[in-house]
Amino acid sequence: MTDMPFDDLTQLEDDALLVLYAGGDPAAARVLTARLAPIVHAHAWRLLGDAAEAEDVTQEALLRLWKIAPDWRQGEAKVTTWLYRVTANLATDRMRRRRGGNLTLDAIPEPEDDRPGAEAQMQEAARAAALREALATLPDRQRQAVVLRHIDGLANPDIAEIMSIGVEAVESLVARGKRGLAAMLTGKREELGYQDDE
Repeated sequence: MTDMPFDDLTQLEDDALLVLYAGGDPAAARVLTARLAPIVHAHAWRLLGDAAEAEDVTQEALLRLWKIAPDWRQGEAKVTTWLYRVTANLATDRMRRRRGGNLTLDAIPEPEDDRPGAEAQMQEAARAAALREALATLPDRQRQAVVLRHIDGLANPDIAEIMSIGVEAVESLVARGKRGLAAMLTGKREELGYQDDE
């Protein structure tokens, strides 16, 4: 356990905080959870399209992180990279189980949006729903690569590490995924209100 002030803990890298947690420092765990839980939840939500399932995946991913903390070796991998990989695997497992059930995209509630203007909200919701629907048609690996690259904003080398593939494979998956999305969304441009956005 460390006697380091809380504000100093917030300045530490993720792997240093994880090592402190493994040594019995609960403050390090609080800082790391506050930092990582929103990232994990956002990624899980983007992959699953369901806030409750994303919350479950977030909890499971963080529990797995706490379990491996005593064995974590600083400098070998980024904590966030490890978490993205675990989150994606957990989400993929849930999507595979879901395919066996009767859940449809229409059954997934739209996220709450506090922006003004009902028309703008409806337009944005329609665009988001169309993107989620199109993403759902992609093979799992393509969807994961596209989400990591274009929604989460990660660089190809980071995605390669998360997905345990080469950078060229990431580029290929992203390119094929984008072509698949374009094909799926062709013809919906006017319906989604993009005719005036050129």
